[in-house]
Amino acid sequence: MHLWSSSRYAIELPEGHRFPMAKYALLREAVLRDGLVRAEALHDPARAAREEVLRVHTPEYVAHIEDGTLPHAEQRRIGLPWSPSFVERAFRVVQGTLEAAECALRDGVAMNLAGGTHHAFPDRGEGFCTFNDVAIAVRRLQAMGRVRRVAIVDLDVHQGNGTHACFAGDPSVYTFSMHGAKNFPFHKVPGTRDVELEDGTTDDTYLGLLREHLPEVLRASRPDLVVYLSGADPHEGDRLGRLAMTFEGLMARDAYVVGSCREVGIPVVATMSGGYGRDVHDTVAVHVNTVRVLRAFAEG
Repeated sequence: MHLWSSSRYAIELPEGHRFPMAKYALLREAVLRDGLVRAEALHDPARAAREEVLRVHTPEYVAHIEDGTLPHAEQRRIGLPWSPSFVERAFRVVQGTLEAAECALRDGVAMNLAGGTHHAFPDRGEGFCTFNDVAIAVRRLQAMGRVRRVAIVDLDVHQGNGTHACFAGDPSVYTFSMHGAKNFPFHKVPGTRDVELEDGTTDDTYLGLLREHLPEVLRASRPDLVVYLSGADPHEGDRLGRLAMTFEGLMARDAYVVGSCREVGIPVVATMSGGYGRDVHDTVAVHVNTVRVLRAFAEG
């Protein structure tokens, strides 16, 4: 199995910033330490070409990001301070998902140990999301003729409003999201299928809803590829999630999504999306378990 990760995924933040940058290095270390991937199968992506990002984002927005000229209020909406490393991070996260998506088409499964930046709209970013890596990867594969139809299975606890906006009115991309009803973003953008969850939702309720909806998503979308946003933030220890899922429940979630796809021969590319554990090691443990699930299907 192949994974994508980079030291450039993490940038220096002001003291006390709530975004857990440490999770990227910790996750990379964990998958190598636990033998989940060979060192030569853990790839460091280069910077994505500007032309790739422009498949989704407006030239004005991309120029503002590159040059550091985004209005202060817009930069604050993203939630990360501008710096040259901020720009490099944004482009490299995109490239990681582009390469992982192509690999998944070849091998069946692959994962970018970042990405899932689903709050990025064509003309703006928000919620720690700068460029929408998932939307860019889908548009690239469609333009190359590698896929026609794609299903996005977004199980981050926050609705992927930016992704939904990117694909609004496009029947070739099915957007499915299960997310906290009362959580960010407070203005939801309708997707193809949205399942709203009450605060405190537990494993049994969550998995029951997933088993109810995912088979219909796959039947209706008939995808050539599933992009899976495997957020760690539904975990009970997450500061921003407001749900009550356990490590075991989240691993069962991953296994059900990947298993449902692979059972009918649909490739799956996974991205991390969000995770803000009170203990960053809890967030990393959820993502490591996602890698374990993917590896089991890669070997099976």
